[in-house]
Amino acid sequence: MTARSTGVSDEELPVFPFPDTSYRGPDPLFTRLREERPVVRVRWNGGGHAWIVTRHADVRQVLDDTRFSRAASYAPDAPKFSGLFQAPPGMIVSLDPPDHTRLRVLAEQAFSPARIEGMRPRVREMAGRLLDVLEKEPDGTPVDLVEGFAAPLAMGVICELLGVPEEDRAQFLVWVRQIADVSGPEEPAVEGREKLGAYIAGLVGGKQAAPADDVLSALITARHGEDRLDFGELVGLGYTLLGGGFDSAAGQISNFALTLLDRHQDLWRRLGEHPEEVPAAVEELLRTVNLTGNDTSGMPRIATEDVEIGGVTIPAGDAVFLSFASANRDAAVFADPESVDFTRADNPHLAFGHGIHHCLGAPLARVELAVALEELTRRFPDARLAVPEGELLWRAGDVNHNLVSLPVHLARSTV
Repeated sequence: MTARSTGVSDEELPVFPFPDTSYRGPDPLFTRLREERPVVRVRWNGGGHAWIVTRHADVRQVLDDTRFSRAASYAPDAPKFSGLFQAPPGMIVSLDPPDHTRLRVLAEQAFSPARIEGMRPRVREMAGRLLDVLEKEPDGTPVDLVEGFAAPLAMGVICELLGVPEEDRAQFLVWVRQIADVSGPEEPAVEGREKLGAYIAGLVGGKQAAPADDVLSALITARHGEDRLDFGELVGLGYTLLGGGFDSAAGQISNFALTLLDRHQDLWRRLGEHPEEVPAAVEELLRTVNLTGNDTSGMPRIATEDVEIGGVTIPAGDAVFLSFASANRDAAVFADPESVDFTRADNPHLAFGHGIHHCLGAPLARVELAVALEELTRRFPDARLAVPEGELLWRAGDVNHNLVSLPVHLARSTV
């Protein structure tokens, strides 16, 4: 039997995605849903229905339950949702065990803690070079932290992983942005996927012939017994790393800076004076700054049989979306969840997911975000927004909340 709450009614539910989400957080309606209808069926904008799971414990339960399948969402008869980016089938993010398990075991060899931590000096060097350029702008001239810092840093880090020459990185940015735009014509996105895939295929072929000291080469040499990644799997992993790692990292660097400069200038200055507090600040910003544009983890999962979650039975064949942004504000897990608290001791946020699909690049993202905040706050403690927050422009149609630009007045550190 399906349990129904007497709280939020179907008539009160707007079409999903809900309208009042932003980088600041999910639509306030999620607060009521967590309390009154934590697992709720909604109408999708463009047609169809899906279930939304909003509480931290329920989201983790779905992530741990193999009866919710990502691979099944690619079946011809699976529910389809307009305006939703979905990775091509066969990629690691699209698979279920045992196929996913096999790829994960091999891929994790290339993301060893020593390798990722070893990238920190190089990330800091790239960040420093970019900020050197911005610092040379004439006094009083705003600089753009998106195009001048966040985007080239994120692209540079991912291209370092894959061993992409510097002269090709600007073109990579064009292709990735074509893929990320889910609101416009389909042709540019298809073109971006094809050209990006073709380039990575050539890159894999070159690394197979002459391995180098990069993650793509490490993926090529990874072994589990006699098993190894084949050519198509290597291309898929390279595609995943570039497409997912760049957009998320660039968006979060910009959104973190906006959050601090707009509403927490005191915390910005404090981080510049106490860089040892940056790692905890990164975790709290990951919890509170909403990256995804539709308040969910993006890809649907399909129930392969009737499953009860949060007192509600989800029928076999139905699509389920998980709201990480809502789960990260669950008062049952986080004290005073709407506050930004850099001293939060226990922070089990779900920004990188949980379970078998926990983000493979999470350790690198943490390095990248920490270095970006350390360098920005140390060098420019008196930085301030050059325009009111309400006048900033966002990339319409992107998968994530991505700024078009972030104009900032910098102030050089006297230290």
